[in-house]
Amino acid sequence: MSVLSANLTIMLRAAEKAARSLLRDFNEVEHLQVSQKGPANFVSAADKRAEEILFEELKKARPSFSFLMEESGAHKGTDEYTFIIDPLDGTTNFLHGIPHWAISIGLEKNGEMITGLIHDPVKNETFHAEKGTGAFMQNRRLRVSARTNLNLAVIGGGDSASRPAPVQQQFIKCLASLTGRTSGYRRSGSAALDLAYVAAGRFDGFWEMGLQPWDSAAGALIVKEAGGAVSSLKGNANPVYADALLASNMALHAQLKELLKTNID
Repeated sequence: MSVLSANLTIMLRAAEKAARSLLRDFNEVEHLQVSQKGPANFVSAADKRAEEILFEELKKARPSFSFLMEESGAHKGTDEYTFIIDPLDGTTNFLHGIPHWAISIGLEKNGEMITGLIHDPVKNETFHAEKGTGAFMQNRRLRVSARTNLNLAVIGGGDSASRPAPVQQQFIKCLASLTGRTSGYRRSGSAALDLAYVAAGRFDGFWEMGLQPWDSAAGALIVKEAGGAVSSLKGNANPVYADALLASNMALHAQLKELLKTNID
């Protein structure tokens, strides 16, 4: 790891503890107690346990901070800082035994993301960034890709499977606008890791509709600190809270935004 701040060190320790619990459950995925929240959108006992661990560890270290979490919602603190947490991004992958999922923790101060961490326990990759200090994967500095030709670009994204029919139709139109214009489209099942992969130059861009702040808080900062661009496709001032998000290297951002936003209401 590069030298970590006190907040990032606390976030990493909490993520590693939650990861140990998740890995135990992942190795016995067929025995998990699972409830269904909605179409293609599941929550597991493992997910809830991981969130409890993250909350307990972070709350113990930073008792005055607020929390915004996927499963248990908002917990108001007395400070201007807020942890934004997805304890298991890629739940459907996890429940099907697909080894592509992560823990995502963002730290916001007065509405601005200042620290982000995405921990992939299966691959032992930890992506992290702090505002103004760059992005890293373990000790390696991250930079977005240098591709300038959209025809050579690989783009990651979602599939809107759990969204209402009108959103699914918008997705189909957006995907059609990219078809034949890029080198390929990848649906990995984890928005947090997709954003981390943009920061690492593995993907040249990523877009998705219907994201929640805990899906993108950490990843958005990591992409920016790796030299990339993150914006809303619907004009929201803060893309972390946007309904449709685009992240990419600087060279391709305007082209991708123009192709996609014309198909999004």
